[in-house]
Amino acid sequence: MQAPAATLVVAALSARTLAESAAQAGWRVIALDLFGDLDTRRASVRWAAIGEPGALAIDAQRLRAALDDAAREPGVIGWVAGSGFEGALALLDAGPPALPRLGLASDALRDLRDPRHFFATLGRLGLAHPPTRFSAPADAQGWLVKRAGGTGGWHIRDAASARHRHADSYFQRRQDGVPMSALFLADGRSARLVALNQLTVRALGARPCVYRGAIGPIDDTALQAELEAALAALVPAFDLRGLASLDFIAVNGAPQFLEINPRPSASMSLHTQAWPGGLMRAHVEAVHGRLPVTPAAHPPGLRGTEIVCARRACVLGAGLAAQLAAATDCHDLPDPSGSAGTHFAPGDPVCSVSAQGSDVAAVQRALTERRAWVTAQLAAPTTIQRPVP
Repeated sequence: MQAPAATLVVAALSARTLAESAAQAGWRVIALDLFGDLDTRRASVRWAAIGEPGALAIDAQRLRAALDDAAREPGVIGWVAGSGFEGALALLDAGPPALPRLGLASDALRDLRDPRHFFATLGRLGLAHPPTRFSAPADAQGWLVKRAGGTGGWHIRDAASARHRHADSYFQRRQDGVPMSALFLADGRSARLVALNQLTVRALGARPCVYRGAIGPIDDTALQAELEAALAALVPAFDLRGLASLDFIAVNGAPQFLEINPRPSASMSLHTQAWPGGLMRAHVEAVHGRLPVTPAAHPPGLRGTEIVCARRACVLGAGLAAQLAAATDCHDLPDPSGSAGTHFAPGDPVCSVSAQGSDVAAVQRALTERRAWVTAQLAAPTTIQRPVP
C-alpha cells in the first residue's frame, strides 16, 4: 500500500499561489489565509481563516490555533509563510515545535526588515538606492514615507500630505523609472535567479504606489548580470534562504534597490515551469541548502497577472461569480456557491486576471481588457456575457 503524500502548510494574506505551487510539487496542502477563495480551496485538502478579509491583517490567535491544528496532521513537514507577516515578525515563531517554519531564520529576517540596517548594508556593498532618511525632510515634496512593516505598497504615502507616522516609518526620495523585481532562490551562500519581472504599480486613492501585478520574464542580459552580482553580495550578507524577491527601480537601465521580500512572492505564478516540481518545491530545497543545478526554464512569450480592485462599492452576485469561476484567466475568486451578495468597498481586491503575450505591451493590453471587463460587470445592474478572447 502506497504511503500518503507528505503535507505542507502555507500561510499568507492570500495563499493561492503558494497552495497551487505546493500542490504542483505533489504535496497535500493545508492553506491558511484571509479569503479562502475558490482556487485556494481547489489546491488544498483543508483551509482555515486566519483573519478577516476587510482587515488585511493576520490575526495572531487564529494563526496559532490553525498552526497547532495543522501540526497534528500525519506526515506534515512544516509551514511556509507568504505575505502579511512583514508588520508582525513575532508571528513567524507562532508555530509549535512539531511544525517547523521553512524559510529565513527569524534573526536574519529582523535584520533584513530593519531599514537602517538594510540601507546601510546596501551602502557598504556599493549597491545604489534612492536617497533614504529617518527624519522628515525640510521640504517633503518629492518624498515618500514608507513603513518597514508594510507590504504591497499599501503603507506608502506622499510625505508632503501624510498625516500619521509610525515608529517604523522612513522617508525615501521618489524615483522615476520602471518598477521591477528579481525573483530568486538562495541557500545562504549564493543565489539562482528565477526571472526578472516588471511590476505594475499604480495609485489607489491616497496610496500612490500600490502593487497591482507583474509581467515576466523580462529578457535584459545587462540588467540580469547586475542583479546577479548584487545577489552574490546580498545573499551571504543577510544569510538569505529560500524563494525571495529583490525589488528595484530601473533608472536608465540601472537598478536602484528598494527592498528584499524574503518569502515566496505572487510573481511565482508567472514561472510555474522554471524547474520540475515547481517553485515551492525549489523553495523548500533551497531552505535546506540545495539550489537547482540548471538555469530556470521559461516557455516562449511573457505572462502577466493583475489584481482587480473595486472602483466603487458593489456587490458580486452568484451569477457573475460562477461566470468568473469558469474563466481560465480569472483567479483568486470567491466561491460561487456561497458568494451571492459578496460586498466590496472601493479599492477592495475582487479577483486577479492573467494574460500572455509576445511582449510587455501585448500583455498589458490583454490585462487591461480583462480588468475592464470585470469592473464593468461589477458596475452593471445585469450580467453581460463575456466576449470570447
